[in-house]
Amino acid sequence: MAAPAEALVQPATLADLEALPADVKGELIDGVLYAMTRPRGPHQSVAGRVHSDFEPGFERGRGGPGGWWILPEPGISLPGAAEISPDIAGWRRSRLPALPADRAIDVVPDWVCEVLSPTTRRRNKLVKAPYYARVGVAWMWLVDLDARVLTVHALHAGQWLEVGVFSDEADARLAPFDAVATDVGGWWPTTA
Repeated sequence: MAAPAEALVQPATLADLEALPADVKGELIDGVLYAMTRPRGPHQSVAGRVHSDFEPGFERGRGGPGGWWILPEPGISLPGAAEISPDIAGWRRSRLPALPADRAIDVVPDWVCEVLSPTTRRRNKLVKAPYYARVGVAWMWLVDLDARVLTVHALHAGQWLEVGVFSDEADARLAPFDAVATDVGGWWPTTA
């Protein structure tokens, strides 16, 4: 009698991740290797704008309270995810006093931001969002590139609670960074 098909599948390893071609980005979550091409221009543009809106005031303390690390595509290693890399993630310095120099970050982020595009939407909603809830990320933003909408979620009793939806607001207060107003409408790239 043959073994069930699922018994023949081995969990992916860091070696599988490291074997990906240079132009392919990968994440290893719950033993599954997720591989995709690098994000395209509009995706990177929006992620860059989000990062540039919050890094000065919250990481560097310029025009804001400071006290955070705000990193684009950080390498994070957590239980069940040998390698996960949100589009942007943030840690309160009270929980992560210094960035590790020679290894992945192994502290759960306080905040993650994922940009939803046609190639990432399904994985971000069905795999990464439940994973982030399971490990205890306090805040998750989903930026829908096609709809030009930001949805802010707070973790409550292990589930994501939608606490705000934004699109073209020029003075939005977005938790957990609500100490500084943000022009969400300025994030959206113009199309050619």
